[in-house]
Amino acid sequence: MAVPADPVPIVEVQRRLARALAEVSDQPQAEARWLLEASLAWDAATLLRRADESLPTQLQTRLQTLLARRLAGEPLAYCLGRAPFLDFELEVSPAVLIPRADTEVLVEAALERMPVDAATQVLDLGTGSGAVALAIARSRPRARVTAVDKSAAALTVAERNGRALGVEVQWQLGHWCRDLPPGQRFDLVLSNPPYLAADDRHLADLSHEPTLALVAGPTGYEAFTEILRQIGGRLRGGAWLLFEHGWEQGPGVRERLRAAGFTAVFAQYDQAGRERVSGGRWTGIHA
Repeated sequence: MAVPADPVPIVEVQRRLARALAEVSDQPQAEARWLLEASLAWDAATLLRRADESLPTQLQTRLQTLLARRLAGEPLAYCLGRAPFLDFELEVSPAVLIPRADTEVLVEAALERMPVDAATQVLDLGTGSGAVALAIARSRPRARVTAVDKSAAALTVAERNGRALGVEVQWQLGHWCRDLPPGQRFDLVLSNPPYLAADDRHLADLSHEPTLALVAGPTGYEAFTEILRQIGGRLRGGAWLLFEHGWEQGPGVRERLRAAGFTAVFAQYDQAGRERVSGGRWTGIHA
């Protein structure tokens, strides 16, 4: 579908967009509205109120470009540059994974294990867009949150999200715990690390998202193993370590947690009733 060059009411442009988007979307009417809102920088109420106006000429090319990207299979969130997470929105780009509802389970599991009003030291490993770190910092204002990622491009996105939300997080470039300041320890560590195997059949559907944040290695467990190898010296006694993982990986992740010395090992489930988060409590004591 070509966005019309001649003046056409926005409501008609929206109808044409929806017809075109039906090729790639199960919610084409909604996506048409969202693409128009993004192109016009309007909210839903303004779009409805001004639906009989003509699409401004200078925005026709932008809208056509967004539509072409979406029809080529690019995820809507990247086309819009925004994605919802819990009760807020985040900037996203191909440098970061698109936040998903599964990761909200990780945040919920962490908040259940954090005091409401204490200066808890929290570490988010593989922060990406900053979704998890920012959600924790928003819900526990006294928490001191550090967020690590090995991708400088991802950290740039996360930092912008922090500024936009007015939330303070210590952003750290590095590979898991290796580049943290010596002696820094935490009361809670959580991570949504790469957990797909290199030959995972789902990767074909995720081609627009960063492989670095998706693929762990040949088995899919490599990131969990590496984090567990590094983490002991970074935990205070009684600290929690929580992982998001694939829905079939729970038993393997919990086995690794127990072998590394964690107790009170648990599983937490997503809305579909699948194991989505596993964690445990560190009993080691460090001076």
